[in-house]
Amino acid sequence: MRKLALVMSAVLLVSCERATSSSTETAAVPSVVPSAVGPTHGLREIRLTGTVEAVHSSKVIVPQTLGQGGQLTLTRLIPNGAHVQQGDLIAEFDPTQQIDNGLAARAKYEDLGHQVEQKAAQNRADQEKRRADLTQAQADLGKAQLDLQKAPILADIAKQQNDIRADIARQHVDSLIKSNAAHDQSDTAALRILELQRDRQKVALERAQTNIDRMEVRASLAGMVAHQNVYRGNSFGHAQEGDQLYRGQALVSIFDPSEMLVRCSVGEPDGAALTPGTRAKVFFDAYPDLALPAHFEFASPMASSALGSPVKTFSAVFKLDKTDRRLMPDLSAAVVLEPGPREGGGVR
Repeated sequence: MRKLALVMSAVLLVSCERATSSSTETAAVPSVVPSAVGPTHGLREIRLTGTVEAVHSSKVIVPQTLGQGGQLTLTRLIPNGAHVQQGDLIAEFDPTQQIDNGLAARAKYEDLGHQVEQKAAQNRADQEKRRADLTQAQADLGKAQLDLQKAPILADIAKQQNDIRADIARQHVDSLIKSNAAHDQSDTAALRILELQRDRQKVALERAQTNIDRMEVRASLAGMVAHQNVYRGNSFGHAQEGDQLYRGQALVSIFDPSEMLVRCSVGEPDGAALTPGTRAKVFFDAYPDLALPAHFEFASPMASSALGSPVKTFSAVFKLDKTDRRLMPDLSAAVVLEPGPREGGGVR
């Protein structure tokens, strides 16, 4: 009986321990489950990368000159970051070659102009001389015709001589009329050739003057100046006075700093987050302490993908709501969309 009492006591003790442990675990469940399966709203941060651009900007290039090509020597350049107004001088190039071409073109133009005047005067003198010769030949013909009227009172030999002289005079007049017309046409053509040469040289002179004017580059709009990188000395860098630059190279960019935007590349999976009015924060790699608010402006309707990539991307533009004096075009930026509930109906 004593052994049986000990066994029953042990069984009752184990049962109490299991009940206590089970009740403890059951009481702990409500404090864990809500945190693990608590409510979620599907919020996530979307970060995009892009570059800063100006809404209003203009590229200033090395001027294109008419005629033979070559390099131009930069003699003056406005400092980087300067503010300019429309029409202000941006850069100057050495105009020595263009001035020499202009002087040579002017000399040729003036010489051809004198040749035209001389040829016109010569044509007038030759025309007057031919007219006088024709008048004299017509007078000889009239005299010969008067002699023909004396035929009844003249001998046969004299009559035949008068006939011959009248015939010669008539042929001479006809020949002068034909030759004078041919000479007039020839002189007119020769004068026209000189006039065309003079006019062509005038065009060359105007081109040379245009090239001289193009050596001064002026601002097409008001804004801030940003120097562009050009190929110089086997490297890329900002142009400096004394550099020889090729025509058509981008020299500086003039932009309006009051309106800036960020152009980003967006993957199609993130397109649903770009809805009208989407807000964002823009951070700049060059200025880690700078963060500016922005809003979604528009997105490209066309998407493209790299070769072999299944994900397509499209470009999206975010306009900055505020600007900073340190902002420049082509700065790299990160656009972080402000989290908000998913409403659907994005641009993709």
